Amino acid sequence: MTTPTGTTPTTRIFLARLVGQAVYDPSGDQVGKVRDVVVTIRSTNPRVLGLVVEVLGRRRIFLPMTRVTSLDGGQIITTGVLNVRRFEQRATERLVVGELFDRIVRIASSQVIGTVYDLAMEQQRSRDWFLSQVAVRERGRRFGRRGASHVADWGDVVGLTVDEAPQGATHLLETMDAMRPADLASALHDLSPKRRVEVATELGDERLADVLEELPEADQVEIVSALDPERAADVLEEMSPDDAADLIAELPEQTAERLLTLMEPDEAEDVRRLLTYEERTAGGMMTTEPVIVPADATLAEALARVREPELSPSLAAMVYVCRAPLETPTGKFLGVAHIQALLREPPSTLVSAIADNDIEWPRPESSLEDVAEVLAAYNMIACPVVDENAHLLGVVTVDDLLDHLLPKGWRDRRSADERVGSDGADDPEKADAHGT
Repeated sequence: MTTPTGTTPTTRIFLARLVGQAVYDPSGDQVGKVRDVVVTIRSTNPRVLGLVVEVLGRRRIFLPMTRVTSLDGGQIITTGVLNVRRFEQRATERLVVGELFDRIVRIASSQVIGTVYDLAMEQQRSRDWFLSQVAVRERGRRFGRRGASHVADWGDVVGLTVDEAPQGATHLLETMDAMRPADLASALHDLSPKRRVEVATELGDERLADVLEELPEADQVEIVSALDPERAADVLEEMSPDDAADLIAELPEQTAERLLTLMEPDEAEDVRRLLTYEERTAGGMMTTEPVIVPADATLAEALARVREPELSPSLAAMVYVCRAPLETPTGKFLGVAHIQALLREPPSTLVSAIADNDIEWPRPESSLEDVAEVLAAYNMIACPVVDENAHLLGVVTVDDLLDHLLPKGWRDRRSADERVGSDGADDPEKADAHGT
């Protein structure tokens, strides 16, 4: 790397190790975690502008390098002054993890072709940070082995300034492996549409299904539409039926019908049934896969069912006692028992002996307000939805209720006072946030 006149490199840090590190204020209180690094790419001196930090509520803000006082010891210390407006990427800026990792490049001096898996930055005497080196891994040639690694100077690497080149996501996903689905969804949403699709298509079916459930509807449609139809059908099968139904309802009718045809018949049947209900009703937001046990099940058997790791906390909190058949729509619904009730009685007790069924449960046509009143009145986090013949059709969880009660598109809200962008050039704090 060509360094500014009169300066010499003093510190070199590889950026992959910064991702996920905690950010602390001077008093030692954690304020967030690093999710990416913002740079502006120039031909000789690509400058590091700052860090994208995820704070409470999964909001991503910008932390300029001028406000970072320490990067040592696996933690990042700031001056304590943070601009809490939501980070908005400018046209001249690039995200290292989101946009430069996995880029296919060529090392000019050796003609090696490979993918970027890390970049290093160096601080100059002026205290500014610049990208200095690029870590490149050759493609493995035999038996899935990893290719050789090379570390080259920034100026010796060709291909990092090409915006439309095809790009994988292997190394980016390695940095996101431990992220919760909601956090990964937030990270994907902040990427460009092209990059978002590239990353999403490399996720496993189950992981992608979990992430899709946390994304705004527009992002869901964009990703599913870009998938091969058979892959899209597999991913929809991994989603909760209610979330899959909500997504399919947003697709063009011809596309939706094709995907339903490609899904397993049992999975498609649940989704088709949910699509018959009005959107803002109990039937339109219920899930058809609660924990259902027969009348002769013991508490021990019920507790074993709620231990299943794939259950969400709201679904694992309740068990529903029914006559056969035990798949929705079930035989006669006998009652519901909270996990706390299961823990208070001897394991050999029958669940039906402690199940509650003296409440007027919502019908599929019940409004959101009706469901909310039942949950609030009886201190429940999920409640059954039954038909006129007392068959269990599904359950509404409090998280699904909130999802429907909040304004449409709430996951994608960007209020003007949260944004940081070029339109704030006259705001000194915004200008500082982008290193200008």
